[in-house]
Amino acid sequence: MRYAFSTLGVPGMAVDDVVRLAGEAGYQGVELRAHPEEPVHPGLVAHERRDVVAAFAAGGVEVLGVAGYARVAAEGDDEEVYEELYRLLHLAADLGAPYVRVLPGGGEQPQDAADAVAARRLGAAAEVATELDVRILLENHDSHATGADVARVVAAVGHPQVGAVWDVMHAWRAGEEPRRTHGLLAPYLGYVQVKDCPSVDDPTPVPLGAGALPLDGCVGLLDRDGWLCWEYERRWYPDAPPLPGLLAAGREHLAGLVAD
Repeated sequence: MRYAFSTLGVPGMAVDDVVRLAGEAGYQGVELRAHPEEPVHPGLVAHERRDVVAAFAAGGVEVLGVAGYARVAAEGDDEEVYEELYRLLHLAADLGAPYVRVLPGGGEQPQDAADAVAARRLGAAAEVATELDVRILLENHDSHATGADVARVVAAVGHPQVGAVWDVMHAWRAGEEPRRTHGLLAPYLGYVQVKDCPSVDDPTPVPLGAGALPLDGCVGLLDRDGWLCWEYERRWYPDAPPLPGLLAAGREHLAGLVAD
């Protein structure tokens, strides 16, 4: 198993410091939050992208993915969503990242309508993803919180360059058992986002193993040649303990679950 963390846990941190943290804590990869308030985002020009690639190469750390905020099931104009998807795909390709994470964002639409919108947009973007050798992964989130929700959309697209990210907390909080989530997403899975929180009703981030989320029951289902990415949502919870001091123990906790 290979381990990564998301820069959502270290908001605004410089790329060199992110790479250093990953190496010191024993992580092989990093998921880069691609937002304008972060050092890495689709607005970077060519030489800035090359600098990011050089920093990761020098540290021997991989860019696992670009975590974008395109909402593929959202109501509104397709062209705006396509433009955001294409910018994310080109950023990932330039950084050598195999994945782009996107969100559903279906809002209050009927489920079948939101599914159809998402499948149409992802299917169109899949052709560009194929040319760039980048895979688009739909995360179970907001309007599509369960594995069943995401599997419906990805199956409707039916393209190998469109898959899924399993966020273990969202599916669990939505009442879906880990074994069912995994069974539904396994044919499409790119990687798994792990996290922990105090309870189903309280998503405040806590160190891995310190909360109520059944991580052992999730990790135990996975192939041992995949990626686990710790998404510690400190950007949304600034009073949570800083991630850098938790990283090494978090990786050790995950490695223990993998070994069991």
